[in-house]
Amino acid sequence: MWSRLLSPRVSGRASLYWRSLFTMQLKTSEFQSLFTDGLNGLAEVFEKHQHELRIAGGAVRDLLSGKRPEDVDFATTATPEEMKHMFQTAGIRMINNKGEKHGTITARLHNENFEVTTLRVDVQTDGRHAEVEFTTDWQKDAERRDLTINSMFLALDGTLYDYYRGYEDLQNRKVRFVGSAEQRIKEDYLRILRYFRFYGRVASEPGDHEPETLTAIRENGHGLAAISGERIWVELKKLVVGNHAAHLLELIYSLELAQYIGLPPDGDIDEMKRVWQNAKDRSPKPMTILAALFRSPEQVEKMDIRLKVSREEKNLALFLVKYRRELCKREDEPDSLKPFTDFIIDSRELDSQSKVCELLKYKGEEKLLSELSRWSIPRFPISGHDLRKLGITSGKEIGATLQELRDVWKKSHYQMDKDELLSNVKP
Repeated sequence: MWSRLLSPRVSGRASLYWRSLFTMQLKTSEFQSLFTDGLNGLAEVFEKHQHELRIAGGAVRDLLSGKRPEDVDFATTATPEEMKHMFQTAGIRMINNKGEKHGTITARLHNENFEVTTLRVDVQTDGRHAEVEFTTDWQKDAERRDLTINSMFLALDGTLYDYYRGYEDLQNRKVRFVGSAEQRIKEDYLRILRYFRFYGRVASEPGDHEPETLTAIRENGHGLAAISGERIWVELKKLVVGNHAAHLLELIYSLELAQYIGLPPDGDIDEMKRVWQNAKDRSPKPMTILAALFRSPEQVEKMDIRLKVSREEKNLALFLVKYRRELCKREDEPDSLKPFTDFIIDSRELDSQSKVCELLKYKGEEKLLSELSRWSIPRFPISGHDLRKLGITSGKEIGATLQELRDVWKKSHYQMDKDELLSNVKP
């Protein structure tokens, strides 16, 4: 049932807003599957000490969407000190105490780890970090979360506690901030990218944004400049392989955010939209989509300085920018893989086939991609040792001869064996 409560005034806003408590009972198979020996043991400890324990955040959203969550976070009214006492009394091992200052204790039961966090309220934020204090008020903890669909709790008896109409928004496939979008963003500017990422996961159509939300994002986008590149990259690479990625990247540019998150200010939007259309159904790597925005290797280098991507990701971007025009199928043999397999053979790099597969996704070459995915790199059957047996001892001559034989082998579509190839060597 719905019950309405008038909330306190939101800091920084002149008006009041309504919050609602919606409860329902969840009894799905996905929910029931969570109750392992470990979770049952955890629940017994909290029940014995009369502290509430609920599933929180994204796991609730997934369960309500009919999905079994990969990660399950828990919230509780117990303080970290109370949790430590409970677990020590029960002989439960605790690991990874780095989260304790934020209220998180990780307990290990039956070879499973359970992260449990004390309910919190933010007492001070700077757009990157928050100073928190603990509370026993579930509503206040929900209020400090970013999006309505992430602000729900689920008790272990299946009762849903929803204070900000997250369930309704999830059903209607709406993505909204809890309360004031501007306030939530100013608490942590990374929430701008989280909004886009969850929009791609939840919304059914592109462009179904609330105007006031986009206004708040535009007016506060500069705050992203102070967010670490590593945190931005975590969100960005999830965004670009989700639904509506082309729309969301174009929106990032129209809201003038690109300059703050490592993307080129003159990104090639048209190329990106074309590549996304080519690759979206073929599980592209995040950098395959983003590479379309870069007009030069220098822009890739600047992106890496800001985002600190992995070496593999950077090299893929540089490869795509360099070879998206150079490496292509031949006009006389449009269905032939040969230009691509020859490149892989010549490069002799372990990840060359993977890079070329991403290039084919980039280009939308579905047939060639399917063939290359099944292709195994053949082994060149000749070595320098074989040539020495024929009396060729000069290192320079061995190198030149090997290259000549490799060219002959490639022309044979890698079919010639060792004896056939050696027959081409002049004594």
